[in-house]
Amino acid sequence: PCSQCSCSSGKETEKDASKAKKKENGDQTSIPKIFFGTRTHKQISQITKELKRTAYSGVPMTILSSRDYTCIHPIVSSSTSNRNEMCVELLEGKQGKSCVYYHGVHKLSEYHTLQLAHQKCQAWDIEDLVSLGRKLRACPYFAARELMLGADIVFCPYNYLLDPQIRESMDINLKGQVVILDEAHNIEDSARESVSYSVTENQLRSAREELDLMVNNNIRQKDHEPLRAVCCSLT
Repeated sequence: PCSQCSCSSGKETEKDASKAKKKENGDQTSIPKIFFGTRTHKQISQITKELKRTAYSGVPMTILSSRDYTCIHPIVSSSTSNRNEMCVELLEGKQGKSCVYYHGVHKLSEYHTLQLAHQKCQAWDIEDLVSLGRKLRACPYFAARELMLGADIVFCPYNYLLDPQIRESMDINLKGQVVILDEAHNIEDSARESVSYSVTENQLRSAREELDLMVNNNIRQKDHEPLRAVCCSLT
């Protein structure tokens, strides 16, 4: 037995006593989530496959990924344009249409909760979630986000952890959590990509024309003139 540990004397340490006090007061000890970041979605598939082989296969988990991998709406998923924008338009009902799969999200999250309660849940992959989503007519993208609330381990690509905008949009709070980065030598490139943006010359010219219109019509000139100057210098 360790002389510094309560196990040697049978007495409570100060740390144990404070924990017991917290329990008496009804405060719950905060258990951190594990955020496991990888470079690609394919690597997540490999890791979940390995997780399934361990004693921790039944641990509550989720996989965060883009709509490119998890959208099952027939029109949005088959589109070559911006799927994020199309999804948002459907959810806002701009064209008088909505997404029936989004309204069925609870079916998918409740199904996993039920499986977990009966100890039948095993580590799963994105393909498994998408397949189940099609079967239940429920959106895997938003279901994965809901499952994050009760998950002990969250798998996601690097940029979900590195990019502050993505963290905010996905409600990811890393304070007090455990972060594991697989193949961390790739982090530098991922960090550079998360603060970089690609733009074509046509997009710049189009933006400059719109800004010209704003400035010429005295619409917030102080804001738009510097932006126009940037577009002009870049073109």
